[in-house]
Amino acid sequence: MRREPRIANLLLAALSRDWLGVPLALLVVAVGGGLLGVGAAWAVALGGLALAVGVLLAAGAVRHLVQVAGEARVNPPPGRLVDVGGHRMHVLAEGEAGGGPTVVWMPGGHAPGEDFRELHAMAAARARSVLVDRLGTGWSDVGSFPRTTAGEAEELLAALEGAGERAPFVFVGHSFGGLLVANVARRRPDLVAGVVLLDPTPLEVIAFAPSGRQLTRMRRGVLLAVVRQLFGAHRGPGSPAGHGCAAASIFAELSPSGLAGVGWETVVYDGDLGDLPLVLVIPRDLTGGEAVLAGARDAAEAERISRFYLRSRVRYLAASSASRLVHTPEGTGHDFPHEVPGFVVDVVGELVRELRVISP
Repeated sequence: MRREPRIANLLLAALSRDWLGVPLALLVVAVGGGLLGVGAAWAVALGGLALAVGVLLAAGAVRHLVQVAGEARVNPPPGRLVDVGGHRMHVLAEGEAGGGPTVVWMPGGHAPGEDFRELHAMAAARARSVLVDRLGTGWSDVGSFPRTTAGEAEELLAALEGAGERAPFVFVGHSFGGLLVANVARRRPDLVAGVVLLDPTPLEVIAFAPSGRQLTRMRRGVLLAVVRQLFGAHRGPGSPAGHGCAAASIFAELSPSGLAGVGWETVVYDGDLGDLPLVLVIPRDLTGGEAVLAGARDAAEAERISRFYLRSRVRYLAASSASRLVHTPEGTGHDFPHEVPGFVVDVVGELVRELRVISP
C-alpha cells in the first residue's frame, strides 16, 4: 500500500471516533493558555481568541457525544447485530420465503439499509426480505479502513450467514449498491438465485466519463460534515462521525486513480455471471441527470456524452447470458426506487415468482 493511502486511512480511522472532538478542543484550549503565559500583547490577544474558540469547540464536541448517545437510546436497532470480523453488522429480516429465494436489498451511495425500508416493507408481504447496514452505516459499527467494494461484498455475505439467512438469495442493488451486489454474485454464484440491478454504477463512467468533480465534491462534502459533527456544528439529530468517514473512504475507490488499483477485484466483466438470471432496470433517457451535459462545449459533444452514458447503462447485460432489460416508467430518473417503489417491488416480485416455479 502506498504511503498516501495509508496516511489517509489512518486519518479517516481517527476522525471516525466520535470522542475525538473533545481532545482536539482541549488542545486548542491548552495552546491558548500557553500563549497567555507569554505575556506579550499579541500573545495575549491570540491566546484569548484560542481559549474562546477551544471552549466553544469543547462544548460542541460534548453536545455531539450527547446527541449520538441520545439517538442510540431512542432508536435501537430493529434487527439483529451479528459479528463480522470483530465488528457488528445490522441485519433486518422479515417475511416468509414460501419456498422461494430471499430478497436482499442494497441502496445506492453508501446509504444504510434503512434507505430502502419502504421497498423492504412492501416486499416482506410477499417474500422473505432482508435489509443490511454496511459497516459504517445505520446501526452497524464503523468497521476498518479502507472501505472497499470487494471487502463489503465479503462482509455482506458474512452478515447474512451470521444472521442465519439461508440461500438462495435474490440480490437487489441500486447505483453503487448495484455494483456491490454484482460483486457478491460474481464471488458466490452458488448462493445466488438472481440479481436485479437498479441503474447500477458502470465503472466505465468512473474511469472514462467527461471530466467532472461530482464524486470529489461528494467526498469533500461528507468530510466537512464529519468535522461539523465532531464539534456539534450541525443541524438535526446526531449522526456518528464514522458514517461520513466510511463514505469518504469508498468514494476514494470510485475515482479514476482509485479504480486503477482495484479494477480487477471490483469490475464485473462480460460473462462473469454465467447464466445467472439478471434483470437490469434503467431509465430510458437522462431524466434527472441533465447536469452531465452542462459541461459540453457544443451540441456534438453533448450528443456524444449522452450516448456514452446511455450505452454504459446497459453494459451489465453482457455479464450474464440470462439477462433482460426493463425500462422504468416514463419521466423517472436515476432515483426511481424512491420515485416508483411499487414498480420496483413488482419487478423483483416477478423474478422471485419465476424462480419459485423453476426451483426443484
